[in-house]
Amino acid sequence: MYAIIETGGKQYRVEKNQVLYIEKLDNEVGTEVVFDKVLMVNGKVGTPYVKDAKVTAKVEKHGRGRKIIVFKYKPKKNYRKKQGHRQPYTKVVITAIEG
Repeated sequence: MYAIIETGGKQYRVEKNQVLYIEKLDNEVGTEVVFDKVLMVNGKVGTPYVKDAKVTAKVEKHGRGRKIIVFKYKPKKNYRKKQGHRQPYTKVVITAIEG
């Protein structure tokens, strides 16, 4: 059984016991988080969300992704700008799918 959920402006296909790296949540490590924006579960498609469907997950850890380099320059104008970025994430494990 799988479901499609929406969190952090993105959609994820999830199954039970799946490890998922999502946009950072404000929940503490070890707590449970409930995703109620379920777009599809058991082949049932919502408009836009399925009523009374929820996906429960446990927060494993918080972290920051790999560094990416943002480099801007304009030729012949002596303009160069180098900047790094690390996107924060939350690692969750899906514990239950209801709906």
